[in-house]
Amino acid sequence: MALTLDTYRLLGRSGLRVSPLALGTATFGTEWGWGAERAEARKLFDHYVELGGNLLDTADTYTDGSSERLLGEFAREERERLVLATKYSTLRRPGDPNSGGGHRKALFGSVEESLRRLATDYIDLLYLHVWDFRTPVEEILRGLDDLVRQGKVLYVAISNTPAWQVSRMQAIADLRGWSPLVALQLEYSLIERTAERDLIPMARELGLGVVPYSPLGGGVLSGKYSRDDVAGTSAGTGDSTRRNHNLTLGTLTERNLAVADVAREVAADLGRTPAQVALAWTLRNPGVATTLIGARTPAQLEENLGALEIEFTAAQMARLDAASAIELGQPHDLLASDNMRHVTTGGLRIETRR
Repeated sequence: MALTLDTYRLLGRSGLRVSPLALGTATFGTEWGWGAERAEARKLFDHYVELGGNLLDTADTYTDGSSERLLGEFAREERERLVLATKYSTLRRPGDPNSGGGHRKALFGSVEESLRRLATDYIDLLYLHVWDFRTPVEEILRGLDDLVRQGKVLYVAISNTPAWQVSRMQAIADLRGWSPLVALQLEYSLIERTAERDLIPMARELGLGVVPYSPLGGGVLSGKYSRDDVAGTSAGTGDSTRRNHNLTLGTLTERNLAVADVAREVAADLGRTPAQVALAWTLRNPGVATTLIGARTPAQLEENLGALEIEFTAAQMARLDAASAIELGQPHDLLASDNMRHVTTGGLRIETRR
């Protein structure tokens, strides 16, 4: 059925209600050479909130702090009805190794700065932004729990972290009575489905609401790129920097453009845009709680919000799934084989209810 921004969903194992599309605010501010000036960012914020949107996502280092400052300014009058999510662990001061990472000093320093910039007494949802492969999980979890007990943070979450570490952390939090993780932010789209191997099933099993970012695959799924961009023969546009970035990341490939072609075909069938189809596809995954959208202009935001109205037929979903399918690899492919099913169940059909 069609959705609206006020068709709220529960975030993971928590009772927190969030909109099915979250507004990412990394575009608030122009310090990175792109993004929205203050007046334009205010229009984005106002339009999203007026339609019932309540989840706004930022980070301590987005646009060198302008994202948090602008969000705090805009949210002041609506603070209690909004869910403000921010992150910590990326380097805040060049040359200072303790200004980044998952450890306690970085955590507390980052949160205090975020509270000042957001002009608020508490953060609704705090993510560990990037796993640093150095900090003990107990230090991270205890620090997060301390902030919850102090009332400076209400819920804790994690992003860009291996599945085995997340599952270990959730088990430790449960055993010790510390605040559990309620959300997992990760890259997920029609052209990036590797999270389906372990991260998304783990999140569903352990009660973390999945929050995809980059649902348009760096713009590839919006239909803005062609085979000429892959070959490097494009004449270049104002978006050439983004194109070069996608080429460096390996996002602009023949395979991904083929997936984008199918999204375009389904969009034509529906009278919609490819970007709306790509966004709507992520929302149909039962593990996804809310999908992050980003926009630099009100027109881009309005197009993204149109994804909520899309209702796929079974045939359309099957086309999108088939075009973007990945191999799950071991042990998943082995366990899904007819031989293994016979070994474990004797060939009997067993219905799963969860």
